[in-house]
Amino acid sequence: MNTPSARALLHPRNRHQGRYDFAALIAVEPRLKAFVIINPYGKESIDFANPAAVRVFNAALLKQLYGIKNWRIPEGYLCPPVPGRADYIHGLADLLSTDGQGEIPRGADFTVLDVGTGANCIYPLLGHHDYGWRFIASDIDPKALASAAETLSANDLDKMIELRLQADKSAFFKGILRADERVICTLCNPPFHSSASEAASGSQRKWRNLGKQAPQRQLPALNFGGKSNELWCKGGELTFVRNMIKESKDYAEQVLWFTTLVSKSAHIRLLQRVLKQVGAMDVRVCSMAQGQKQSRFLAWTFHTAEQRQAWLLKV
Repeated sequence: MNTPSARALLHPRNRHQGRYDFAALIAVEPRLKAFVIINPYGKESIDFANPAAVRVFNAALLKQLYGIKNWRIPEGYLCPPVPGRADYIHGLADLLSTDGQGEIPRGADFTVLDVGTGANCIYPLLGHHDYGWRFIASDIDPKALASAAETLSANDLDKMIELRLQADKSAFFKGILRADERVICTLCNPPFHSSASEAASGSQRKWRNLGKQAPQRQLPALNFGGKSNELWCKGGELTFVRNMIKESKDYAEQVLWFTTLVSKSAHIRLLQRVLKQVGAMDVRVCSMAQGQKQSRFLAWTFHTAEQRQAWLLKV
């Protein structure tokens, strides 16, 4: 995560370019000093195998680059890699600009819905900071929302980012979007796996790819953490997103663009088929690349290009 090659393909507006300045990071977050190591290339890094180090590292990044103070999450909850999450936000801005004659919609007049915000509340924090958007952030876990609320309160963001509990664990928009609300887009980081064992297996593959497997060392199963509902669900990513697409039809008039991350490229064609069945007017696959990692988000809308332009002009 700390080498130019691993971050060379980040979005041009992404703040996480070049090597990290650990002296500057430690200056804003002194706790980080205890986790700094020298990697095999002789460069400063942190021990990414240590969940505590990852949490403090994220807190330092958010404070240095976004002015977010006192960002903390409960142990065991998902601690996302911030650069990749920022790319999703910038990708959304680019998507929206295609309906705004090249202009990115900015400011609190535009509302975004984050489905499954988690304890980290990362997308609303980044999206509000860089584009001024107002956010509705939902989750099925009261403890996660309580943690997110502490961060929002510490940064006076309670009015710009509204947390809502999703009481129906099978729903995405029902019970969250009110009848009179309109949002320019939704975003989601879905549970990618179909079981706890699959999630653990995926984590072990990551370690092998990073060359982290060392027989003398006991590595954590999940260095970025994650509760069960954050990592896996019955049917995995494909079922989760398929169900989201089907429900989105009922909220077509309230949402300009629906979007979600899709981890497996093989799922895209199947999901495009579902989108055709529900009558989506426009479907896009927006690619993102960070070093050797390839990712993407799927976007769909039930509005024509003319209707989308008119929507933004009315705001």
